[in-house]
Amino acid sequence: MFLRSEIFAIAMRSATQFGFLACATVALPASAHAQAAGQTVVLTSEAHIERTEIGADGKEKQVLKNPNDVIVVPGDKVVFALSYVNKGTEAASGFRATNPMPGPVQFVSAAEEWAEVSVDGGKSWGKLAGLKVTVPGVDGSATTERAASAEDVTHVRWVFAEPIAPGAKGSVSYRGLIK
Repeated sequence: MFLRSEIFAIAMRSATQFGFLACATVALPASAHAQAAGQTVVLTSEAHIERTEIGADGKEKQVLKNPNDVIVVPGDKVVFALSYVNKGTEAASGFRATNPMPGPVQFVSAAEEWAEVSVDGGKSWGKLAGLKVTVPGVDGSATTERAASAEDVTHVRWVFAEPIAPGAKGSVSYRGLIK
């Protein structure tokens, strides 16, 4: 079982990790604000615990709770959301955001079908179904490859195909499971 403060710290570490993953162009240094030639994309992130509650009508509904307001236990679902807004005067082209998976969280899914994942610490990217991991032999024998699974995901990345216009805002998200 995790204490509220522990999951809140996990969420805040994840939120902080968003700070070094944004870049308006590939050459930009990592920062909470991505800037280059008038491009400024401001990022904010949130983490929530998803719970099932019974509504007044007797039907189940999904609600998002602040991690500081609930006791978090293994098996709890976590939703990480990254919001962005281009506060610059020019479109931000080549924008990408990468989020390392927090240690106590296992990847489940990304909300956007165009999101990519990495299973090797961010060296290579793709759809989970197309990735492989190398597994060492049991007794020093040769390594083998197997299909990657959600447990192998180390990072989630969004590469924006279209420039983000000045004043434009939106969000991307992914789901995880507390280990």
